[in-house]
Amino acid sequence: MAIEIKAPNFPESVAEGTVATWHKKPGDRVERDELVVEIETDKVVLEVVAPQAGTLGDVLADEGDTVESEQVLGNLDETASQGGSSKQGDKASSNDAGADTPSAEQKADTQKTDGGQQHDIKAPSFPESVQEGTVAGWKKKVGEAVKRDEVLAEIETDKVVLEVVAPADGALTEIKAEADSQVESEELLAVFTEGAGSADGGDAQPQAAASDDAESEGSANEELDGKILAPAARKMVAENDLDASRIKGTGKGGRILKEDVQKALNDGSAKKASGGEQKAKGQAASKANKPDAAAQAAPAPVEGQRPEKRVPMSRLRQTVAKRLVEAQQTAAMLTTYNEVDMSAIMALRAEYKERFQKAHDVKLGFMSFFVKAASEALKRFPDVNASIDGKEIVYHGYQDISVAVSTDRGLVVPVLRNTDQMQMADVEKTIGDFGKRARDGKLGIDEMQGGTFTITNGGIFGSLLSTPILNPPQTAILGMHKIQERPMAVDGKVEIRPMMYLAISYDHRMIDGKDAVQFLVAIKELLEDPARLLLNV
Repeated sequence: MAIEIKAPNFPESVAEGTVATWHKKPGDRVERDELVVEIETDKVVLEVVAPQAGTLGDVLADEGDTVESEQVLGNLDETASQGGSSKQGDKASSNDAGADTPSAEQKADTQKTDGGQQHDIKAPSFPESVQEGTVAGWKKKVGEAVKRDEVLAEIETDKVVLEVVAPADGALTEIKAEADSQVESEELLAVFTEGAGSADGGDAQPQAAASDDAESEGSANEELDGKILAPAARKMVAENDLDASRIKGTGKGGRILKEDVQKALNDGSAKKASGGEQKAKGQAASKANKPDAAAQAAPAPVEGQRPEKRVPMSRLRQTVAKRLVEAQQTAAMLTTYNEVDMSAIMALRAEYKERFQKAHDVKLGFMSFFVKAASEALKRFPDVNASIDGKEIVYHGYQDISVAVSTDRGLVVPVLRNTDQMQMADVEKTIGDFGKRARDGKLGIDEMQGGTFTITNGGIFGSLLSTPILNPPQTAILGMHKIQERPMAVDGKVEIRPMMYLAISYDHRMIDGKDAVQFLVAIKELLEDPARLLLNV
């Protein structure tokens, strides 16, 4: 029976996509949930996985073709998979007789060996803005047993760390790109063999049999629960020890997508009833013990020594340094300052913070006020929301605000989309999620691309005043600072008020000084009278 393989259901803001890469050829064997084809839209690359095990039949949309939401891309022959074993047996017999020798093209990505099916492990497909990456490290050694979706290696680009996972149970046969080597998009990293590898280095066949049993058991459990998970979603469920039966799938046929798992992870609705707390406690205990062990292993410093340590600069740090220098060299950057009385906002937070947290399950912070105030001010001053592209000015009819997040690896700037339409609770939740995933290196590349304006908050580190540097091709950036009580003249009297210095750096090629000052004054007025945010006055 033929099963249709369709393009994903695109969101409203995405009209169409392009068939980027077919990972299988007609006649190739495909397992359920295995990646078949990738669809590239103007915002993100979407994975299309096999709804059932079978053999890929006709391909109806070639690479480079433009497709619409839920358009049929190809067919999957489920009947062919059921008769696969007998056909493979017939082919094996004919091969012994010297016939039906597979072509070199068929062996290119996947081939059959005595140890099991072989796969080429390739670097992820980088977007246009990322030219290359660095193999940060291999998590598995050659011959070491690996489970499907387990991380094999990490690729560090100038924006994010990408994980390369195992396509099946097995082991690495050969590593082609060593740690710290530079790789390009979809470059061959290693060769992986299904069923190979074992913990004690024994025969691979028992391991393969156990792997098949594990897969069969996993499939049975999924059928029992009535849940089908996409590969990325299954990986997140395993990493966070979640109960898949508690996650609502929004994909085709109720399939659980990565976004569904992330949502369940944020609201805590998919935590396991038992075992999860013990695992968390075990991890906490393990982390608590690590510093002691490290302290014991570290040699005591000798008095009078002047130690030095040289480490290579990460690609992210190199890119940040390069962009900051370019911003100062190419833009006519100027900074203007003002100060804002935070009394009204602090009083508002004090009055409603408990009810806000109870209603939205997130704390009410200062960033949501600044994001909403900036969104309103950007509407009034379109030049500040514009960007420079060569000799052209691009005016954006929307507000996508980048928020600077500091991590151990360096500064990353994820983007809040359509902030004028976001509620304050949504802003706080999204920023909190960005911060957590940025520190864990889990942000996607698409989440850090774009943006029409940037906000950076040095006040959380105690900065009283600073000059923020532009985030090209944007033409302005707002700097927040520490709230500090200062004596202020109010109606002829001296009062102690919680004050914050604001700084806006802007590209004078695009923005006149008058507009920059008025933009900052607009933010100041909106923050000092928060009711104006609701009334749009």
